[in-house]
Amino acid sequence: MNYTQLKQLIQDYTQNYESTFVADIPTFVEQAEQRIYNSVQFPSLRKNVTGNISQYNQYLATPNDFLAPYSLAIYPVGGGPYLYLLNKDVNYMRQAYPDPASYGQPKYYALFGPTVTGGSITNELTFILGPTPDTAYTAELHYYYYPVSIADTTNNPSGTSWLGDNFDTVLLYGSLVEAYTFMKGDQDLMTIYNQKYVEALALAKRLGDGMERRDAYRSGQFRQAVT
Repeated sequence: MNYTQLKQLIQDYTQNYESTFVADIPTFVEQAEQRIYNSVQFPSLRKNVTGNISQYNQYLATPNDFLAPYSLAIYPVGGGPYLYLLNKDVNYMRQAYPDPASYGQPKYYALFGPTVTGGSITNELTFILGPTPDTAYTAELHYYYYPVSIADTTNNPSGTSWLGDNFDTVLLYGSLVEAYTFMKGDQDLMTIYNQKYVEALALAKRLGDGMERRDAYRSGQFRQAVT
């Protein structure tokens, strides 16, 4: 399902073609996407980037679209064995490594807080490493992010997304819940839309949190209990 099809279905289901409602459909869709993405950990929500860790600098900037870490590894510049860092909190880092001038190969990382550029606080987070790097390293970060919305026609002119291509049911009913909330619609119909959304979300969780995280060799084939 692409955005054009989704937009038409929202109007057809709600039988609402009023201009303000139609103009707000992208917001309904984006709100639904955020609810879904924060309910199911689809592998499509993860991204992989590499960056540079400077010698004697214990801070590492996060990507602009960063939401949460999945894993952070470092390896020597030019290649070498990977070392996956353990995620801690800032209190632990300050207690374990109170002296920033104590250098070594980093073993831990924590989310430190927004960066400061030119005296102004930005919205981007920063990692703090411990101990402070004794030399330069290459970092490989796997992290969660929000994919470009199916409704973002500027940055996504194709009007498609992984969710729309692979699990359009949960996207449709999630958008209808948001749209009907905006309309302050009939409570009985709202209940039906929400039930349909919950059912579709359960199937999506079965895929994203279950089937995409197992294989038959390691976990065995799925078996339904017979009663």
